[in-house]
Amino acid sequence: MTLAKSAVEAYIGLGSNLEDSVDHVNRARQEIAALPGVVEIAFSPLYRSLPVGPQDQPDYVNAVLRISTELGPLVLLRQLQQIENRHGRLRNVRWGARTLDLDVLLYAQQRINEPDLVVPHPELAKRAFVLYPLTDVTSSDLKIPGLDSLSQLLAACPPDGLRKITV
Repeated sequence: MTLAKSAVEAYIGLGSNLEDSVDHVNRARQEIAALPGVVEIAFSPLYRSLPVGPQDQPDYVNAVLRISTELGPLVLLRQLQQIENRHGRLRNVRWGARTLDLDVLLYAQQRINEPDLVVPHPELAKRAFVLYPLTDVTSSDLKIPGLDSLSQLLAACPPDGLRKITV
């Protein structure tokens, strides 16, 4: 397994809208934190959001997990995909319903453009269900590589039906 030279901070987006979505997201959080070379720093509250893409699907449950990791970005991605697969993730329809969706949103201050991984996540600046939970786990002054500060991205992205889930 390829490790990063030293631990870096990364942010993972978690989402689900099939079966028991809250359970999928909470279990995925535990599974990510249990990966060798990964330490959880913070976990956002859960949010409910409208689906992106086809609207004939249930609302999503979303969260952001802030971690410290020794895993390189592609190794981290592969580990997240294995977790998705264990949760029954099928990749049939783009933006379709799913049991679990895990995305590497940010990896240190790196910009990555690989066939399987683009960081920062290409849709990050347009997604309230990413930006608002992200502010729960980091400073609004966080600079998003190639974009702007988190606070400036938030100012341009209304919550559009996003709501915190109180459990």
